[in-house]
Amino acid sequence: MKTKFTWAALAALVLAVAPAAIAQQPGPIETRLEARKVVAAADGKEGFAAAESAKPGDVIEYIATYRNTSTQAVRNLEATLPIPANTELVAGSAEPVGAKASVDARAFEAMPLKRKVRRGAAEVEEAVPVHEYRSLRWYPGVLAPGKSLAFKARVRVLDDAPATGPPGARR
Repeated sequence: MKTKFTWAALAALVLAVAPAAIAQQPGPIETRLEARKVVAAADGKEGFAAAESAKPGDVIEYIATYRNTSTQAVRNLEATLPIPANTELVAGSAEPVGAKASVDARAFEAMPLKRKVRRGAAEVEEAVPVHEYRSLRWYPGVLAPGKSLAFKARVRVLDDAPATGPPGARR
């Protein structure tokens, strides 16, 4: 079975997650999320197309813009960008640099994420595969009155066919 990924699915996810991340802010923050499909232009360079739907293998770029509509600076902003199910983060695509990632949208750490696993009698540290990342978060500090900040990342749409191997594994 192939995934037909829709922009509406991400919009619903962001509306569920983003307000919680900014509800603690002292001033009003206007949040806008855009999605665009990354395509090869006729000249061979990178271009963009509407992202109403996508198929496995497509790359979608998300841009979350946070704008301070108040007359006072907003401090401790946590700009969060969810990574939808059936997609994986394109490593190195998060902008600006310094984003932290999470597999559960609660605990955020520097990328690449690592975890400790037991291999026989030894405990070793291994990288968490990017297809397990579920959210990115930036901590820009202060957002001045009337100013905006944009945060970007790209995801690749995955095939949702059952994977072989351990639970959670992807092909």
